[in-house]
Amino acid sequence: MFSREHYLGAAEAFLRGIERRIAAGLNPEVGSVVSLLISRWDSAVASKVPDKLRNQLGIAIAKRTYKAARTLFSSPRWQRVYNFGARPQRLLWASTGTKDPKAPDTLYVKALAAPFTVNTLPEGTLKALAGYTDLGELLPADGGDCEEVLAQFKKAGIDVDVLAARLQDEGANSFVNSWNELMG
Repeated sequence: MFSREHYLGAAEAFLRGIERRIAAGLNPEVGSVVSLLISRWDSAVASKVPDKLRNQLGIAIAKRTYKAARTLFSSPRWQRVYNFGARPQRLLWASTGTKDPKAPDTLYVKALAAPFTVNTLPEGTLKALAGYTDLGELLPADGGDCEEVLAQFKKAGIDVDVLAARLQDEGANSFVNSWNELMG
């Protein structure tokens, strides 16, 4: 997935499925993640934004999505299924290795450390992280400054909705191609 809207679609499907399991008398404890690809955002706009915005779009999108997840977890609808034993669907931060050689290896890991998330660290990022004893502040449940950062990208001419759709299409095609290659 590449945006808050993509996440919300997956979260709605997950929640609807849990509600159906409860209605059918089935166990609602189902483990699930929604993968949000981070660094691809920054790679897609690297040559189109001023230096002060470099490597910030993926983090802003992740913060916006995390805020949506935390809002969902506090909703009465979620609380009902949680009371029946449902587990939260966690956000999985994927593509968290930095592609920009000028950026710190731990850029995304440090910015996106948060409860109810999973981070799939590439080996180089994991090795870089091993030297730290403190990640710093946790990602705020309210998304922090994400909307202000996204407004700066809009001023720079980046339409995140159009870009999200393009990245989603490219990502899906990439997975289909990989599957076909594997089958071949």
